[in-house]
Amino acid sequence: MPHQGDCFLVPGPVRMNQSCLDALATPVITARGSEFRDVMASLNSGLRYAFNLSPSEKIRKKQSWTGDDGYKIIVVSGSGTAAMEMVLANRFRPNDRVLVPTNGKFGERVAEMGSRFCNVKHLKYDWGRSFDFGEIEEQLARGNWEALAICHNETSSGITQDAEELAEMCHRHNVSFIIDGITSVGGMPVHPEKWGAEAVVVGGQKCTAGPSGIAAIAVNEHFVKRCNAIRNQGDSNPVYYLDIISALKKGDDDQTPWTPAINPAMGWSAALDTLREEGLENRWERCTKLAKGVRNLFTDLGFKLLADEYFRSDTVTAILYPEGIDDTWRTKLKDDYQTQVIGAQDHFKGKMFRVGSMGETTIPEMVEGCKRMISCFNDFGLDLSVESVESYFE
Repeated sequence: MPHQGDCFLVPGPVRMNQSCLDALATPVITARGSEFRDVMASLNSGLRYAFNLSPSEKIRKKQSWTGDDGYKIIVVSGSGTAAMEMVLANRFRPNDRVLVPTNGKFGERVAEMGSRFCNVKHLKYDWGRSFDFGEIEEQLARGNWEALAICHNETSSGITQDAEELAEMCHRHNVSFIIDGITSVGGMPVHPEKWGAEAVVVGGQKCTAGPSGIAAIAVNEHFVKRCNAIRNQGDSNPVYYLDIISALKKGDDDQTPWTPAINPAMGWSAALDTLREEGLENRWERCTKLAKGVRNLFTDLGFKLLADEYFRSDTVTAILYPEGIDDTWRTKLKDDYQTQVIGAQDHFKGKMFRVGSMGETTIPEMVEGCKRMISCFNDFGLDLSVESVESYFE
């Protein structure tokens, strides 16, 4: 059935379904009673599923936050950036050396944030270009690194890093692996245990189709031990609201150390129930089909994509504007065609647009959105035509 109404094809925050919206509208409850503990137990269990970890029961006082793999879930009342700051501020000391390769804005944010809490070496590659694995290997082989930290899926440039290869390097050189998975967890294959990742971060409003302003971290046993050891040694970074030790002390009781984001937690839990119903691997496959269709369609229409071919993201596609087109196209697309994509950032602003293929976006919505994009480009003097947009998404 063809999609009706607006097309919201933004790479986060994504459209929330009705069950999520209904949960967000639940009348207020106390943060410290059994009722909210039930919410947290359900949320923790759903997050373990999204993180691709071993299952846990959705029942309070049943260790909902942990499982057979030893990973624990920490829910953060803040955006993904807050969760990433929590990881970096608590896990490292000011003199710890951390390697951060980047090829987009959000990786650069990890590097900048990390520099506030540890000794970061920033390997800054061009946006959309794959990492130089030889250079990373050479750096790690020097043997004086505490960790490698990456933005796994870079929505600013539409590129996904080869986390498996990087994980293997970290294992070989005995270096901790830290992952900003804010726009990959729940939308593409992420394997924390297989990769030996010490910490992985996710944001609610991206691939899991939950609300903004809430995030979570999956941490393994070594991460917890190091955080405790650093705190006991007395040379830790100053933290208070983002104190991970305080959060860990509350986990067994399905609690958070400070007032939690009560209604966003309810909404996110409902969204994760939908993810479980769809199936994690089914969602990965749908996101892949959406992204592949967008890539092939616009490439056939003569557009250029920013990211290196073999590393293109399955949750967002970065497409360069043809000569003579800028963000006035995007404004017209929104106003006249009720279709939203997102523009570029920093030095690519006005030169590129990005199409999201994450969350619960359906194939009919993407097909209709692509048709409207083509029509809008033709309004600007292009002569684009394709026999069947639908065929790209079969």
